[in-house]
Amino acid sequence: MSATIKKLLLHERLKQIHEKYRSDLQPIPFRSSAQAWISNLIALLFPVNADKSFTALDISELELQLRHLLSPVENVINPVDEIIDTFFSRVPDIFEELQKDAQGILAFDPAAHSIEEVFGAYPGFNAVAVYRFSHELYKLKIPVLPRLISEYAHSITGIDINPGAEIGSGFFIDHGTGVVIGETCVIGNNVKIYQGVTLGALNVSKTQAFVKRHPTIQDNVVIYSGTTILGGKTVIGHDSIIGGNVWLTESVPPYSLVYHKSEVRVRSNNDFDEGINFSI
Repeated sequence: MSATIKKLLLHERLKQIHEKYRSDLQPIPFRSSAQAWISNLIALLFPVNADKSFTALDISELELQLRHLLSPVENVINPVDEIIDTFFSRVPDIFEELQKDAQGILAFDPAAHSIEEVFGAYPGFNAVAVYRFSHELYKLKIPVLPRLISEYAHSITGIDINPGAEIGSGFFIDHGTGVVIGETCVIGNNVKIYQGVTLGALNVSKTQAFVKRHPTIQDNVVIYSGTTILGGKTVIGHDSIIGGNVWLTESVPPYSLVYHKSEVRVRSNNDFDEGINFSI
């Protein structure tokens, strides 16, 4: 068989695969369009890098972009006009929540020198901003789009917040890299968490899809870096401090201090006959 024929057969096979999945799969919004839309929305509300002033055309353009994003799934959702109106009617309230988040960062973090710095340079604020808008779409029962938006924030900040999570006011993620917050997690007001924190499930069985799998974090809790808290029945009581590198699968009462106890052993020169040399 000649190389030309092999190439034609390969092209035909790839075409068949494409046609089969194009007919079988439900269309979803374009990832790049979803990313552009949420970026434009946040830039409009927090114009620290903007070159132009807000006009009525900006909000009309954002509404039009959302309409295009919803068009692939409009057969499985409520009327598109109703969804768009409901979503944008909530934007001022979401903005107020984000102002509280930003003010909390500015008040708590000694490295934050201005509110503009928080808006423009803090990955934790960016991730929470995207979360709050994706959560609103999630509540409106929009398929796929909330996840596309939240995964965009994940890709640029290293912070993975499922849009189904419920998060209160004044939420602060410091540094942020490696933070994971699961779909059924409930977080109260004025909670602060650091990099590498996982608020996850004890197991990932599909039978658990419609039950609470992730922990509840009550008000005024601080969770330090590297900590893992698992389970839908796990409740961290208000005003608790969870130290770094803690592993928790059970509840703790309010005002608790939980920490990982490090063991330090002073060795003598005779403990090792040879030096510890690793070759990788």
